[in-house]
Amino acid sequence: MSQRVSLLFGVHAHQPVGNFPDVLTDAHLRCYKPFLQVLHRYPDFRFAVHFSGWLLDYLLQHFPEDMVLLREMVERNQVELFGAGDTEPVLAVIPNRDRIGQIETFSNKLAAKLGQRPQGAWLTERVWESTVVPALADCGIRYVIVDDYHFLCAGKTPTELNGYFTTEEDSHKLDLFPISESLRYKIPFAPVEETIAYLESLADQHPSHTHAAAIYFDDIEKFGIWPETYQWVYEKGWLEHFIQSVLASPKICTQHYSEYHAGEKTRGVVYLPTVSYIEMNEWTLPTQSASTYADLVQQAKTSGWYEHKKAFLRGGIWKNFFSRYPESNWMHKRMLGLSARLNSLPKKQRTALMQQKLYESQANDAYWHGLFGGLYLPHLRRAVYNALIELEALLDVCAPRTTYFTEDTDLDGVEEAYLQNGMLQAVLKLDSFASICELDAYRLNHNFGDTLRCQVEHYHQKIQPGEDHTSSHAVSGIASAHDRVSYKHEINAEDIVADDHPRSLFVDSLDNTYIVYQSTAAALENNHFQSENTEYPIHKQFMLDDNRLQVAYRFTAKMPQLFSTEINLAMPSCDGVGGRYIYQGKIPGGFGQSLELTDLTEITLDDDTLGGNIVIKTSSPVTLIGHPHFSVSQSESGFEKIMQALTLRLEWPITTQELVITLKINRYDA
Repeated sequence: MSQRVSLLFGVHAHQPVGNFPDVLTDAHLRCYKPFLQVLHRYPDFRFAVHFSGWLLDYLLQHFPEDMVLLREMVERNQVELFGAGDTEPVLAVIPNRDRIGQIETFSNKLAAKLGQRPQGAWLTERVWESTVVPALADCGIRYVIVDDYHFLCAGKTPTELNGYFTTEEDSHKLDLFPISESLRYKIPFAPVEETIAYLESLADQHPSHTHAAAIYFDDIEKFGIWPETYQWVYEKGWLEHFIQSVLASPKICTQHYSEYHAGEKTRGVVYLPTVSYIEMNEWTLPTQSASTYADLVQQAKTSGWYEHKKAFLRGGIWKNFFSRYPESNWMHKRMLGLSARLNSLPKKQRTALMQQKLYESQANDAYWHGLFGGLYLPHLRRAVYNALIELEALLDVCAPRTTYFTEDTDLDGVEEAYLQNGMLQAVLKLDSFASICELDAYRLNHNFGDTLRCQVEHYHQKIQPGEDHTSSHAVSGIASAHDRVSYKHEINAEDIVADDHPRSLFVDSLDNTYIVYQSTAAALENNHFQSENTEYPIHKQFMLDDNRLQVAYRFTAKMPQLFSTEINLAMPSCDGVGGRYIYQGKIPGGFGQSLELTDLTEITLDDDTLGGNIVIKTSSPVTLIGHPHFSVSQSESGFEKIMQALTLRLEWPITTQELVITLKINRYDA
């Protein structure tokens, strides 16, 4: 009897928490729905699937008739469900108690809504650290899937990777399946005949006393959402042809991971290094280091040894994103602080809503940036902050905080001062800028300091300002996503200049030279905080009063210079139609436009997406110069400019002893 190879076929479906409804609808119509419809017609084709928790909830609510197909396939034992953290966190970067809570929440959800509790789990971004083993094992997860690259980095050879291996951590055991890179590149891109021939060849390449597995688990979005794949997979019938060919092959059988795991023995013990998929090696590195790494990879490819020795040419690890992007690090450390506060509450005071908001704040997408989007997308960061701020307000009801305290939240060696009055919170960075790095409005669950500074990215070197910005620059054929150079927006040289100051609130200058402050690390009465300049006689004071933030400047000597302060505000509508200036009863423009007004004492920033507005008042006339702050990043459509904040610069000559700026934050229905 000829040998057979077990095809362990799995797909991973995910959308970020907070993604736009039209994106979700498009993904469902072009991918999730047709995929389920095709597979439902072939009950003998067994496969595994992982829908991330937030996406699963959305699909069950908005497309229940299509999700019935998934439940039916589970009931007839065609589908094996895979677990994970409920909101798709990177398990390695959240506390162990939250790993357990996230995994258990999702496993319970799958059991309740789809009738199956998972034995296997998908690791977000295939980020492996051995510290995650105990939590997975304690939650009843018996095996996880990672790239074969992980095993190559541990010294394994490709020919060994046709079954599962066993690892342990702190006396907890977990089995590991290596995903075949060859299959990831063939499915669904290669012709069906080529893919089937490759699978059948695997049946003859292993000893007769073992049962080989062909292990595939990859993004379901490759089946309809990636460029040209909808036509290829569905209209031209690749998926249906592939399923029919697998079922007709005498050398291929489909199995669940659970079936293979129960029927086969481990191939031995293995200890994997801290690693993710291979592209992450470059993405996590700072620009200069990323360039050095990319050059080494190119030299290796040119020399012809890269494919055979790539496991030994490694860059950074996933956690490097926290040291690379201050904004990511800040969100992460704020999340850790609130997780600790929630854990310190008596169990009877902890609520399901608190846990839900904590888990939403741990969703991975807004914390990092690779080939596309992520951290650069304001709506994804906003979803994290919405959850953090709502959770913080709930915790404050149960365990009130003082109105003022200091700590080094982000572990950068510089303390922050927290001012809060239950309605607003201003977090001041006690560095030389003495500016506000976070401004929270609890009634709106919004952080107005959620901006992203411009920094140089490694891929910026591909941008050639002034060239034709309307076409892709592939020499021939279709360039891969990693090599494609295209432009969604026109990019100029000044658009990719790194910021020389934080994009925070109330960054001060004298004649365009930044002022250096000496911050006083002590609270004043009535929720005040004060900073003093060490070179000029300038005093800067912050105060919270109800829903108002007041910043007072006092000048104890007359100076001829022009004083200015820069206020960067994260307005949710960005440059869309929902955001506008209101000045003297008229609308002079939207947030995406430039604006200059003289002798100004009051202006309103109105935002439909926010569901509220900010009224800015000054005690004396000032000049206002407003413009959108953009960053340049990559997206599926090419290089694009994304509005991160509304930048306002208020200017006035120092002719009076004091000027007070008030930001009053209102909710429409309040």
